[in-house]
Amino acid sequence: MKDNRKYLKVTLSARGTRRQETRHPWVYDNEIEATDEGIKDGDLVDVISSSGKYTGTGFYNGNSKIRVRIISRNANDTFDSAFWERRVKYALDYRKTVMRDDEDLKCCRLIFGEADEFPGLTLDRFDDILVAQVLSLGIEVRKDLIFDAILKVMEQSGEKVIGIYERNDVAIRELEGLSEYKGYYVREGQEVPAKTVTEIKENGVRYKVDVENGQKTGFFLDQKYNREAISRIARGKNVLDCFTHTGSFALNAAKGGAEHVHAVDVSQTAVDMAKANAELNGLSDIMSFEAADVFDLLPTIDKGQYDFIILDPPAFTKSRKTKSNAQRGYKEINYRAMKALPRGGYLATCSCSHFMDEESFIKMLDSAAKDAGVRIKQIEKRQQSPDHPILLNVSETDYLKFFILQVF
Repeated sequence: MKDNRKYLKVTLSARGTRRQETRHPWVYDNEIEATDEGIKDGDLVDVISSSGKYTGTGFYNGNSKIRVRIISRNANDTFDSAFWERRVKYALDYRKTVMRDDEDLKCCRLIFGEADEFPGLTLDRFDDILVAQVLSLGIEVRKDLIFDAILKVMEQSGEKVIGIYERNDVAIRELEGLSEYKGYYVREGQEVPAKTVTEIKENGVRYKVDVENGQKTGFFLDQKYNREAISRIARGKNVLDCFTHTGSFALNAAKGGAEHVHAVDVSQTAVDMAKANAELNGLSDIMSFEAADVFDLLPTIDKGQYDFIILDPPAFTKSRKTKSNAQRGYKEINYRAMKALPRGGYLATCSCSHFMDEESFIKMLDSAAKDAGVRIKQIEKRQQSPDHPILLNVSETDYLKFFILQVF
């Protein structure tokens, strides 16, 4: 390591050093042996191994259990505007490569936090509006530099953007000592866009996206190609879409040639948006909608009433402490769906919780099938779409499990 480094240092314990050998981008508070005096929250710090070797540079935050978020392991990096522009360009070029076409590029995740080396930053694109969610102090204090880099790279690439809407209205920001808010990012000398609703097209299906009031950043982009996969299965089927939210799986099933699709969500607001999206796509005549609790609805379904059931629930667990409760919830809905399907019926089921790992999810499905007195045949096993890339050494980036099964 160079002797003239300008950054203060945190020194890892032996345990922390071993973990950093895996090149994980997080350093936890209990993995640090010593911290230089004078470090301020949000500062860049050098991370040093227990033997004195340079490990990386990252954002420091004494408020967080994730004490340092690594952004670079190159001691020659300087973290100026050119650095962030390169990072944005890498992320954009990756999406241009892995997304199928320009239509997909207009509704995708442009930055997926640590997987794109922007720890704590999510950036989604919905046509001409970008939606950002900042969950780390280090990104927050450099927001002007980073957002300017994003807008500059998008403009240079010929990608039209009218503004960045910030969806920082999430309680998890409190863990970083950050306040909650939402609204357009204001750039000096530029007017704030008037609209907060835009339209996207995904798999040929049109959606209205409300970036101000929709869940998370306005629309769930990670199931893009999984929705397309179920559209083929849905052809000619009577489909029940549970936890429909704004109707994305239901609409793909209907567009794929389903005989009829019934979409259910506990939220009347979500159901109303799903109805509006059905009308937007001219699919209302083969779709019906209901505001109901799926846990209450599934036990009332007659066997054979539907021959394809889709389960896309919200994350039932966001910590290891509640994993067992979540497993019971996942098992209940899958058990009920398997009981309701006829022999030869189809089930699409998923979990978006990182803590519900694939092995546990498969065991749950097997247990549900045994209790339902059926067997299950795997047709496809899928994950999140490639605009949500997975780092093989960072399990937290691998969160979506999606299975298409036949029940017999």
